Amino acid sequence: MSSTLQNNNDVPYYELPEASEEFTAGTMAARMVDALGFRFYWATDSLTSENLAFKANQEGKSTEETISHIYNLSNTIVNSTLKQSNSKVKETLSYLELRFKTLHNLKTAADILRTSDDISQYKIIIREREIPFWNQINGPIADSIWHCGQIAINRRTTGNPINPKVNHFTGKIGT
Repeated sequence: MSSTLQNNNDVPYYELPEASEEFTAGTMAARMVDALGFRFYWATDSLTSENLAFKANQEGKSTEETISHIYNLSNTIVNSTLKQSNSKVKETLSYLELRFKTLHNLKTAADILRTSDDISQYKIIIREREIPFWNQINGPIADSIWHCGQIAINRRTTGNPINPKVNHFTGKIGT
């Protein structure tokens, strides 16, 4: 994939989509995934090779390895909404590919959740085991949000902080 994937038109979550007027389990879960998408978008926007290679310590993951981990978590999230089993497939993807695929996974999952009357149907499937949607919230979704914070700290440490116009509270970009 080319560097044109950096363009705002190529990936979702430059800003949060408008909030639903209804409060349902589906719209609430979708908003959580949308919020993750927005945070991931800005945490991973315009990273340099120095940002991507940064590790807080020798035992830790690099920023790029953390992005890869979030991509794997996004696969679990979207597979749940697609009612597909999860499998460990080793992929070698560039930073831009990881970012692109992660953001699209999150958008697909959020769009499915937003229209759902019953999110309990979206189980995490690992081989024959089905894990309730509750684990999606405290597992892959919360874990990914946590890691977005790590990426934000890593990039600040390496001199490339997140765009100061990003407003995480409103999900918009200020002027």
